[in-house]
Amino acid sequence: MKLVEVFGVRVEMPGNQPIVLLREVSGDRYLPIWIGSAEASAISLAQQGIEAARPLTIDLLIEIFNQTNSVLRQIEVSQLVDGVFYADLVFEDERRISARPSDAIALALKLNVPIFSAESVLSQAGITIAEEPDSEAELEKFREFLDQINPEDFS
Repeated sequence: MKLVEVFGVRVEMPGNQPIVLLREVSGDRYLPIWIGSAEASAISLAQQGIEAARPLTIDLLIEIFNQTNSVLRQIEVSQLVDGVFYADLVFEDERRISARPSDAIALALKLNVPIFSAESVLSQAGITIAEEPDSEAELEKFREFLDQINPEDFS
């Protein structure tokens, strides 16, 4: 298993499909996972530390964990089968529960637990970005560029 972190959530154009992008901590690969809009919102809120006006499903799960003394140790993006990603919630007592990666990632962010990816998943779906920006300012410019670009710009 390789430690990864959430690099960000973006919307892929022209399909308007949200993507969560995980970055390998001690490597140069990125793992894009297509997710739903609700999950993208939950991940974005958790990443920014913002509480929703009303509890989300993730908040309900956390309350269930608390009430049952279940401590989440980590999440693992464990498989990629026929284009579908699978994840596991791994608890301190070694119990594992299968979950959608988007839900697992939101939980990991809210509970501040590590996210791992199986090497096989990174090998199958990981991408390498030629050169990472040198500064946060350059990264922000690149994000703004991605937000404003349209497929027609390349015709």
